[in-house]
Amino acid sequence: MTKRRKKRASNRKVNPITSILLVLAFAFWGIYQNSGGNLSTAVNSITSFNNSSSSSNSAKNTFTATSADTEYGGLSTSDYQKLANLDFQSGQKGYVVVNNNHSTLIKNAWKVNKVIYSNLDNLNRTSHSNTGFLEQRNVANDSLRVRQFVNPTAWHSNRSSGEQIYNRGHLIAYSVSAGIDQNGNYEPNNQSGDQNNPKNLFTQTAYSNQKVQTIFEGKVRQALRQGKKVIYQATPIFRNNELMARGINLQAVSTDGMLDFNVYIFNVQPGFQFNYQNGRASKDNSLQVTN
Repeated sequence: MTKRRKKRASNRKVNPITSILLVLAFAFWGIYQNSGGNLSTAVNSITSFNNSSSSSNSAKNTFTATSADTEYGGLSTSDYQKLANLDFQSGQKGYVVVNNNHSTLIKNAWKVNKVIYSNLDNLNRTSHSNTGFLEQRNVANDSLRVRQFVNPTAWHSNRSSGEQIYNRGHLIAYSVSAGIDQNGNYEPNNQSGDQNNPKNLFTQTAYSNQKVQTIFEGKVRQALRQGKKVIYQATPIFRNNELMARGINLQAVSTDGMLDFNVYIFNVQPGFQFNYQNGRASKDNSLQVTN
């Protein structure tokens, strides 16, 4: 009798495929209910989740977002990973828009004029977000600017031919950080912008900095001059343990919503290829960047 009972019990085991189908059915029903009974919304949600999971599983990057990246509405870990995995193709524009060019920052997070500087990571990289809560008094006087001497990770001096390849790129631009000290607080007696702050510099190509990033810094500067209050966030994007960033995510929003952008700028230079592990450049005339 005992043996027969065991046999019946084994016959009642649920096929693993059946179990998976049941789980998917319940998941679909839950999404269907939450979407207000909209079938296409439910299907799109399942598809989006699967695509996201697949991308995450195959991600080359090990970036994990911290509260500094997300506290004020920054991108998610998976979004930063997707940016890190983007490979620049010769002839492409120097930047791509993110989230349909709309900031994910929270407008009503603006409370006090300050900058939140993230600590360097264990490789001494500025690999997390710096977020500025800026106003008109932060527009800096360029005449107070001094020579930069901090060497961020993967820094190399420009070539002896005189062609500029590398810049010490600011996360929060000098031009919009007047009065901000290195702790991120507003100090009225300090009217220069951010200078020689290791938490605010990364190795950036001259093209990325001077031809592309300056466009978006100009938008922030213009909004500040108009008296708007702006939240501006900059996040260098590294792949794995590489010491040179692959690019930088810039996003900004004004409290009145009139300024609003979200872009990813590739850290590239026309005519050069980079070893992002150590930052060394090699001449490659085939690499071109479209304006």
